[in-house]
Amino acid sequence: MRTVCDETGRQYLLLKESGESSLVRDPASGERRYVANDELSPATGESPLATAARAVPDPVRRLVTAVRDERTLGLLVELNERGPLAVRGVVGGYDLCESDVHGALAEFQAAGLVDETEVAGERGYELTGDGEAAVELLQR
Repeated sequence: MRTVCDETGRQYLLLKESGESSLVRDPASGERRYVANDELSPATGESPLATAARAVPDPVRRLVTAVRDERTLGLLVELNERGPLAVRGVVGGYDLCESDVHGALAEFQAAGLVDETEVAGERGYELTGDGEAAVELLQR
């Protein structure tokens, strides 16, 4: 399997190639269709597995790659359930050490899943819209 692009730059997974056309799958929709070979070009540097992963909604992909264990996933679930949380409350209220809390929150912030906020006059974090969407999709 390879990743290919059409003339607009949209990426597809190449499933089968014949003389004049190729069967491709849109990774986002799953739609399969035949496209003329002269309308396709190889997508350089793009892993077909990374392309296939686009079947998963973007916020969920970012969550999956940012979460390193069940405890850090639980932190996102708690932010979703309880709303913004102060950092000091997280450190004192859960079984994560301070460096684990800060490391996880930094990863989540880099992934666009949380934003820094103020909670009762202290530094805290809240889920972004993408963070909420990702957690809610996983909880279904």
